[in-house]
Order: sequence, then C-alpha cells, then structure tokens
Amino acid sequence: MARLDNGLAFSSFSRPSGDAEHTITIEAPGDLSLQRQLDLIAQRYAEAMQALRLSPETAIFRRLYLSDAANQAALVRDSSLFQEPLDSPVAVSLVQQAPLPGGKVSMLAYHLDSRTPLTKRCDPPGHLIVEKGSLGHLWSTRLCATNIDRPSPAADQTREVFGKLIDVLADNGAALAENCVRTWIYVKDVDVFYQEINDARSALFEQHGLTRDTHYLASTGIEGACAHRYDVVLMDAYSILGLQPGQVSYLSAQDRLCATKDYNVTFERGTRIAYADRAHHFISGTASIDPAGQVVHKGDVQRQLERALGNVEALLRSGDARLEDMTHLIVYLRDPSDHPLIEAYLAERFPEMPRLMVRGAVCRPEWLVEVEGIAIAPHDAPALPHF
Repeated sequence: MARLDNGLAFSSFSRPSGDAEHTITIEAPGDLSLQRQLDLIAQRYAEAMQALRLSPETAIFRRLYLSDAANQAALVRDSSLFQEPLDSPVAVSLVQQAPLPGGKVSMLAYHLDSRTPLTKRCDPPGHLIVEKGSLGHLWSTRLCATNIDRPSPAADQTREVFGKLIDVLADNGAALAENCVRTWIYVKDVDVFYQEINDARSALFEQHGLTRDTHYLASTGIEGACAHRYDVVLMDAYSILGLQPGQVSYLSAQDRLCATKDYNVTFERGTRIAYADRAHHFISGTASIDPAGQVVHKGDVQRQLERALGNVEALLRSGDARLEDMTHLIVYLRDPSDHPLIEAYLAERFPEMPRLMVRGAVCRPEWLVEVEGIAIAPHDAPALPHF
C-alpha cells in the first residue's frame, strides 16, 4: 500500500501463481475548477499506472464521485476518466456523493494485471463482461430509470433498475440469486425513500429466490443520485458468471451485529468469493450497530466509526481475513463538518490504506457514518477456479 501527499493512494494484491489486482484512489483539491480537477486526477492516475507498470488495458472499473451530477455529468463524460476505449472497455460509474472535504470529483479505480488472456466486452452498454478462464465477471453501472420528464414512484424505479440487471443476467445464462454478488444502491433523499425501496427490493428478491431461508446480496444502500432530475434510484452491481459450488459463503458476526433479516432488511453483511489462490470479501455498508440491531453511540461520530470498523473486522475474521487485507475504504459521512475529526482518526490508524470520504446519509438518521470496502486475502484451494 502507498499513500502519497498529492491525494493519490493505491494498494496491490498478488500471488506467485496468479494475477495482480490493484486499487487506486485519487482526490483533487477543492479550490480548482471542475475541468482542472478532472485534468489533475487524470494526471495522477497516469502517474499511478506508471508506478504500478499498468497498461490501459488492465482497467476494469472506475467510480467517479461528483458534488453536483446534474451540472457536472456532461463535462465528466467528455473526460478521459469516463471514455471507454472501443478495444478495451471499462465499467465506469458516476454517482453524486460530494467528495470531502470539498472537492468536485474523486475517483476509485480497479485494475487487473492478468497473466492469462482475458476478453472484455460491453453487452449491452453499461454492462461490462470480463471473461477470464471459466468465469465471467459482470460489472453493471449507472443503472437508473432515466426519468427525464416526470417523477415516478421509488418502488417502480427499484423494480425497473433491478429488472435491467436481471435481463442482462438472463441473456448470459445467469440469474440474480445464483450469480449476483454485490449491489450499490444510491437513493435520493434516503431518509424519505429508503423504506419504500427496501420493501420493493424485498418483494422482488422473494420472486427471484432470495429469501430469509436462502441468502441475499452484499449491498450498500446510501444517499446518492445520478444526473437525472426525477430519478430516485441509481444502482451499480457486480456479478460472476460460472460460479462453482463451494466458492460463495456469507460473512457474519452475531456477537457484534445481528443479521439484517432480524429487522426486515434484505442484504448480506458480507459475501466471500473463494478462488484457488485468494478470496474476495465484499463488505456491505456497515455502521455502528449492535447484536440487537440498535444504533450504538448516538451523536458521537468517532465512536460510531470505531464501532463500525470493529464490526467490519469481526465480519472479515469470520472469512479468515483481517482488516489489514482491505484494499480500500469508502467512508460515508452524514455531516461534512465531521470530516476533520474522522480524517485525523483514519490517517493515524490506516496511514497508507487507500480511502475516500464522501457525503452520504445512511438509512437511519442516527447513523452518522458508514464504511464499506473489499478485502483480498490469500487462500489455498487448488480445486476451485483460478481468479
């Protein structure tokens, strides 16, 4: 891991017999214009790729966090950070979650430096399939209802957004319950609409075989928006085509935090995907919650963060991973004025770990902070597919 003074940080994971995975985070100074911030991020991105000896073809996924998507999206789409080369497409996500402490744009990027051949194709646009060995990795981004002229119910938008993902999975011989691993659901005015969206998601899951008795998907449900005025729901998702028995398990830590179904919310705390030489741990949005499902440390953002990180650590432990295995952290703050305190705490505890902090209210107003991320840990199971 490395964190530099210019807003750039990156982490890498590799095994002697396998591929190298790289995560890059970049922040821009808030006193520059949007165009200058985009140019600066592109410059630092190029520097990071040079330092890591990565070609442009290794890029798999980028998420750009914007402070004002409705007014910024057009300029961002014209930038090199968004453009997808025809011969090597990239899954690019755009979400309105204002970077903290005050920038207009920040970026999370994921690269795969593969020793074995892989192919990338967009099928259809907005859905990138990376075919490698016996598996296909499907990155779906910018899924929304694209309501331009009039509002529609949040429940209808939820069904429409999931429907787009379900259709693409079906076209590739896959299904939501068997192949989708992780979703990111961004909700405009989450304090108002989250319950309606959760209820619609729960009903849809029931129809597609995701129940209290089977499993759910790792997920984050957080304040965020796309560039469309009337859209309430925006979603990104990650699915794996060709998953084999024994690859998927679910993370839990009942002594620290209850299962989400105990308070009628339908997502997994974390999902673990095992491969021959490594395991990916997808940590859902995690807050300061106790085994009874109650908010802990109301009104104290630092103690809430400490509790949330302790919960993440316990979840990772259940999957034979550690907090130090996190490739990055995304930290959501309800109140931007809490940034200096939280940044000082994270800088001391995780001085090199890539992290981004953005403005994002959590689904309960009492939660002041939420964290998420992905951990990669060594694993030895030769019978499983290679990543």
